[in-house]
Formats: sequence, C-alpha cells, structure tokens
Amino acid sequence: MSDTKLHLVFGGRIDNPQTLKFTDLENLDIVGMFPDYASAEEAWRGAAQRTVDDAEMKYVVVHLHKLLQPDS
Repeated sequence: MSDTKLHLVFGGRIDNPQTLKFTDLENLDIVGMFPDYASAEEAWRGAAQRTVDDAEMKYVVVHLHKLLQPDS
C-alpha cells in the first residue's frame, strides 16, 4: 500500500497525567500497529476506555510514518 501511514498505539503507567513519562517500560501495553489514523484512534479509544478509572494509565497514538519519513 503506498498510502499506508503506520501508527503505533500503546500505553502504560505514568507518574503525572500531564506528561508522557512512563514509569514501567517493561510492562507497556502494546495495543498494535495500524495502517491509518482512523483505525489507530479506534484502538486507542478502546484501550483508554478500558482504563478510564485508572488515572495512572495513559494510552497514546504515535505517528510512525512521520518518524520513518520526516520530510513527507
């Protein structure tokens, strides 16, 4: 697929909800890699919803395509 824009969704324990400082890197929850933002966002919403009552858990979407091809 030439229009694939890889996204990674993962989460884990943080020490401050205002930051992305993960406290336990060995136990990150890797939700998966997705070919577009829409499917990554759907996976992120599902993971975040499952842990909504845990203020120390945070999930993020990483735009891997921007890291792999920063000039595009």
